[in-house]
Amino acid sequence: MQRIEHVLPWGCPGTERRLSVFRFGSGPCKAYIQASLHADELPGMRVAVALKHRLLELEAQGRLTGVVELVPVANPIGLAQLFQATHQGRFEFASGKNFNRDFFDLAGAIAPALDGSLGQDGPANVRLIRAAMQAALEALPPAESELQGLQRLLLGHACDADLVLDLHCDFEALVHLYALPQQWPQLRPLAARLMAGAVLTTEDGGGSSFDEACSAPWLQLARRFPAAKIPLACLAATVELGGMADTEAKRAEASAESILAFLAEQGLVAGDWPAAPRDCCEATPFEGAEYAYAPHAGVVSFLQPLGARVKVGDPLFEVIDPLDDRHSVVRASTDGVLYVRERMRFAQPGLWLAKVAGKTPIRQGRLLSD
Repeated sequence: MQRIEHVLPWGCPGTERRLSVFRFGSGPCKAYIQASLHADELPGMRVAVALKHRLLELEAQGRLTGVVELVPVANPIGLAQLFQATHQGRFEFASGKNFNRDFFDLAGAIAPALDGSLGQDGPANVRLIRAAMQAALEALPPAESELQGLQRLLLGHACDADLVLDLHCDFEALVHLYALPQQWPQLRPLAARLMAGAVLTTEDGGGSSFDEACSAPWLQLARRFPAAKIPLACLAATVELGGMADTEAKRAEASAESILAFLAEQGLVAGDWPAAPRDCCEATPFEGAEYAYAPHAGVVSFLQPLGARVKVGDPLFEVIDPLDDRHSVVRASTDGVLYVRERMRFAQPGLWLAKVAGKTPIRQGRLLSD
């Protein structure tokens, strides 16, 4: 194992923050796995701990046939952000920006330089594109903030990977994944192993999130240069490992084993692994996900459990104003599975309270919430 330490820019005098990357194995293929980019989403960090221990064992046994880079703490900035004993790991205090938005546009940066240099040799094109991505990141001017420096470091480690997994969680949630629709068949075994309750697919969630910053450039370049052979060389997904409280050791260790078995399927780990379960949820378009909001303030009572399959008109939750006795029942506007619930039980303006994964597109434009 190699431990790589990066000092983030713009630390205050007398202080500094570091990004730690653990590199295991060697070989032609590479997987990159990071956890808790939203720093208050800790199940991924707990899974990363289990992965680190297992990767050390597998490396000692000579069973790693590729490179695995693991970042257990992908956001040292947000990890330190506590306000009155409450962790605030989603948005940077200094700028108010979401840590998992607005990653650098690799395809736009490198496309002009690639014009006329790509041909019919797919592996050669992959090598050329990855070298161009690294060069583009290295040529950027100095980072203007800790956040920008952090995002560039993360993308720099991931942009040459064959597989990228970004480990997150939601408030109260089923395990679920976000990915490109073109990559769903390859990711289905991972979803089955993790017993995912939903998989949301889209080519553009509208926020330049980390997984899309890794996978979407290959799709964009293939469309920009249709005469060249450009594979989707980075299989990437955001993996939401349930809810914020799901940090139990047994659950984390089981998730780590599921991820390792998937790495074995991708040619990164040798040995015998259990086959992926045949049963799996089906992917649905992210455009089909309903975000349900309350019509007014009040105490929230959910009327459906996580995993409930609902139809249009089924009640999702009720909201009661404790002073004026206003009472509203919010009902599903699409058929689907209730895959996320808000943990807070008081309705706030503009904040969703439940998510339903449906098959029929009902939204367009920016799909990601802040």
